[in-house]
Amino acid sequence: MELDISKHSLPVFEALASNVRLNIIQLLAEQPRNMKELAEALGLSSAIMSMHIKKLEKAGIIRTDRVPGKGGIQKLCVLYVEKMEITFPRKEEKQKIFHQTEVSVGHYTDLQVEPTCGLATVEKIIGEFDDPRYFFDAERVNAKILWFYKGYIEYKVPNYLLASQHPTELEISLELSSEAPFTNSNWPSDIDFYFNDVHLGTWTSPGDYGDSRGKYTPSWWPSVVNQYGLLKKLRIAEDGTYMDGNKLSDLTINEVNIREKQWTFRIAVHEESENVGGVTLFGSGFGNYNQDIIFQLFYEKESLEKREK
Repeated sequence: MELDISKHSLPVFEALASNVRLNIIQLLAEQPRNMKELAEALGLSSAIMSMHIKKLEKAGIIRTDRVPGKGGIQKLCVLYVEKMEITFPRKEEKQKIFHQTEVSVGHYTDLQVEPTCGLATVEKIIGEFDDPRYFFDAERVNAKILWFYKGYIEYKVPNYLLASQHPTELEISLELSSEAPFTNSNWPSDIDFYFNDVHLGTWTSPGDYGDSRGKYTPSWWPSVVNQYGLLKKLRIAEDGTYMDGNKLSDLTINEVNIREKQWTFRIAVHEESENVGGVTLFGSGFGNYNQDIIFQLFYEKESLEKREK
């Protein structure tokens, strides 16, 4: 897990700021345990343990799976993170310059989706669930959440890079999860990303989250469906493509036609994937991060002497 000193990483820092939660992590590092086992091991009530587990799960440090037990369905807690890396701001990083464009979730330009699927604005659901026709409804430009089981969604993004600017890195930030019937935190989905028709790599989403309401999810939104996702940072750099610091592929920024005046960005779930579990995109007004899809193109200014060469 890659962290930085920003508000986006606060849930993780808050989750770790507790001796009890650190003890829970130590126990889960040994083996997965259910809520009752954790509560007994630490001498806590089930209600208090549930509060701590929710904080760790919200931070993405653990996940909870519903599995059959002796007394019925039980919640099994599993440690989801092996290591964390915190990037602190440095003097040279503060001097980084970039072009930023934020694209609304509903401003897609091409798609092919199959149910389960749907979309909604912050005020209401657009049309009906599981009917792909409503993805072409006039109101879809106002959508701030959308989901589909398989297929793809594609966006066009303007590129404001000048001839005198040398691109070094593109970071794409978005909140997303799998798409399960209702919700399921253990619902893996292989999600593929394409930039200018170049396949960047595949990231496997762990699940579709509904254990608690998203921080920004509207109050009218049904509690039985997806509430929030994970904030992911897809980075195309000069030495490869990364997801949250983990390498997805060897594709570099020089291999994706970065100087095109208009980019295309596609998110897909393929029928032939090992884990076909859909995708949910959260925009501003939904989920835990009040943002849409953010593109940041970092660059260096080329000197006149270098340009003349």
